[in-house]
Amino acid sequence: MKKAEVKIKDDTLQTSSEILRALAHPLRMRILEFIDRHKTINVNKIYNTLKLEQSITSQHLRILRVAGIVDTKRDGKFIHYTINYPKIAQVTKAIDNFLEEDK
Repeated sequence: MKKAEVKIKDDTLQTSSEILRALAHPLRMRILEFIDRHKTINVNKIYNTLKLEQSITSQHLRILRVAGIVDTKRDGKFIHYTINYPKIAQVTKAIDNFLEEDK
């Protein structure tokens, strides 16, 4: 049986795997769902509404920010979070391309 040859750009694969690792946590998914519902929300409302510790919330938001899944905007002392939908679409496309090549 001949092995299928898969061609993926290393940088695209690396970026996609980092984002998937960031998404692979139930609490981060919960935070993302909350941000998605509100479109833009500050960190205080996230941890107060979801009844999380501020430090835990900040750690998870940092992981999402480093992965490029969320964007931030400072407004005075508040940091507002939004989802980076183009980044998520890019990862989805890379995964779809990978799966298509495997067929």
